[in-house]
Amino acid sequence: MLIAYVILFIVFPAPAIYLCYRFPAVNKIGVVILCYLAGIIMGNAGVLPSGFEAVQKNLSEVSVVLALPLLLYSMDIRKWSRLAGRTILSFGLATLAIIVIAFIGYFIIKAARPDAWKLAGLAIGVYTGGTPNLAAIKAALDVDATTFIIFHTYDTVISLIYIIFCVTVAQRFFLLFLPPFTSKNGSAGNLGDDLEAEDIHRYGGMLKKKYLLPLGGAFLLTVLVVAFSVSVGSLVHANYTTTVIILLITTLGIALSFVPKIRSIDKTFQLGMYIIYIFCLTVGSMANFSVIIHIEWSVLFYVFFCITASMALHAILCRFFKVDTDTFIITSVSAICSPPFVPVVAYGLKNREVIISGITTGIIGYAIGNYLGISLAYLFRGF
Repeated sequence: MLIAYVILFIVFPAPAIYLCYRFPAVNKIGVVILCYLAGIIMGNAGVLPSGFEAVQKNLSEVSVVLALPLLLYSMDIRKWSRLAGRTILSFGLATLAIIVIAFIGYFIIKAARPDAWKLAGLAIGVYTGGTPNLAAIKAALDVDATTFIIFHTYDTVISLIYIIFCVTVAQRFFLLFLPPFTSKNGSAGNLGDDLEAEDIHRYGGMLKKKYLLPLGGAFLLTVLVVAFSVSVGSLVHANYTTTVIILLITTLGIALSFVPKIRSIDKTFQLGMYIIYIFCLTVGSMANFSVIIHIEWSVLFYVFFCITASMALHAILCRFFKVDTDTFIITSVSAICSPPFVPVVAYGLKNREVIISGITTGIIGYAIGNYLGISLAYLFRGF
């Protein structure tokens, strides 16, 4: 039974892609949102078998590490290297924003929640890094298991809404007061022909022999990259294993993109995105609404406040420092939702140029999230 559901999760993005390919109206919704919605429905309709939670966790982790190299192989790194300065600035502003907002929120709820300082540590860790930081900070601060589950559930649900906002209307909204992204060819906005090569129609013909054999080679190379990275990551302390693994996978994916034969393999980006769709479906299915039947209003408010208010403050700071819209959005996503969501949002923005920048800043977030979350939690407790 478990195997059947794993196969369902792996196969499901294919009909979702076909629907978007076949019907323009469905394509306006997008494969990402279709996968999220389907996952949420499956996860809360009681159809998943008992014990599937471990499968969901493993499937989400495996899909992430397999997708990242495939998304990077076709990248022309030299073309986007000049993005680093404004990207680091924007990520720094995002980090500052969540620290300020988490501090303000701490004072708002601390009368109702004696453990508010722990919630602040969780928020700072997860909204600069990601779920691995959340788990590490839970252990470091001895967060109650029930509180952690509630926090993580609210974070998952609200983050899904945030992601949907980012891939749909965020770009148009923030362009009202932030400058547009300027491509390296000097044009503002989208990437033109380079991006058109990555639209939904590029999935056509992937199973043909001329594409399938090279893609099989690229996938095998990816498995070797992941195996090597996991082997090296297992040598470090458990708290840093995930960070080391993702850092190595990203580094090797970037390094291999400099090899012309690898960079020229067609449709590696599409294969990587397909695996990301599996990730989206799996994450959606992990949003367990049964936990929030009895709503912890203070925790719900705190999570909602941290995500929305930090994004708003980040946007204000980016306006002051003249950071463009796409860089603002992608660094906000890399901070609040971590690197796996970067390709999803970049695809929604129709701007592949920001993928490397978003993943890079997300890796930095993984590295600093634990330090910031733990140290600032104890600092807040002093107040």
